[in-house]
Amino acid sequence: MIPWMKNFIWGTPPPPSPPSPPETLEEEWRPVDWSNEEKQRLLRELKEFQLSTSMVSQVRILLCGPVGSGKSSFINSVNTVLQGRNTTDALADSIGGVSFTVKFKTYKLKKDRAGSFFPFVFNDTMGMEAEISHGIQTNDLISILQGHVQEGYTFNPLTELTDEKREYDQTPSLDGKVHCLVSILPADKISMMPQSVICEMRKVREKARDLEIPQVVIMTRVDLICKLVSKDLKMIYRSKKIKDKIEECSNRLGVTKNYIFPVKMYSEEITTNSNVDILILMAMTNIVNFANDFVEREYQ
Repeated sequence: MIPWMKNFIWGTPPPPSPPSPPETLEEEWRPVDWSNEEKQRLLRELKEFQLSTSMVSQVRILLCGPVGSGKSSFINSVNTVLQGRNTTDALADSIGGVSFTVKFKTYKLKKDRAGSFFPFVFNDTMGMEAEISHGIQTNDLISILQGHVQEGYTFNPLTELTDEKREYDQTPSLDGKVHCLVSILPADKISMMPQSVICEMRKVREKARDLEIPQVVIMTRVDLICKLVSKDLKMIYRSKKIKDKIEECSNRLGVTKNYIFPVKMYSEEITTNSNVDILILMAMTNIVNFANDFVEREYQ
């Protein structure tokens, strides 16, 4: 008699299924100091940050990504960390069906003294979409990289900004050009993102590469894909799910993993949280340093 048939007839239970792969890694694959002392050190480093060249008065950080990825929320979260309280400078939408940002706007973050601002600014943009008649034009993002889009320009999903329009800056200043490109990708939607959106994001990245502009990826909504991280943010670099998503993000967008920063943004909290702050501060410290390296190299 065939062994499996004998087991079936005699009622012998089948062999146990192999154990599921562990969701938790034994060690943090990217070590983090979660102490309050480290948070204060990172915060102090950003507050004391100074440009390496007098050729620009600020470094410009361009945020791009699909609709609902959290571009505006990232600006608010950074500002919340720096101010130590809930802030809402960049209006954000909790639904995310269509882009809530429709105009090109520069966001300056206030320092402690009245009239004083951090020497880095953010540019928020309309979200990218698969539909041709929706979302920002890819060439508009490329124009922003080069400083050609004037403040307050209303994005038109149907047509790109061309050099004969009055909102096109023919002679951009060094301050007006982008010094770091930050792509925002939601961890819970990376797998479902249309390839057409990924291709357009890669086009922007390729232009930034040609201009030698540094690039970073912020991976948002990490708490929505991993229960471990949702319960304890300190598990973020021990979570296999998060590590796998960073790997997927790297493969799809073509960014090496050391330039991908997973963060949880402030979305429902009205008070600050040290662990949330540390991840955001780690990302921002790298972003401003990359941007500063760029202007020092290009404008000295």
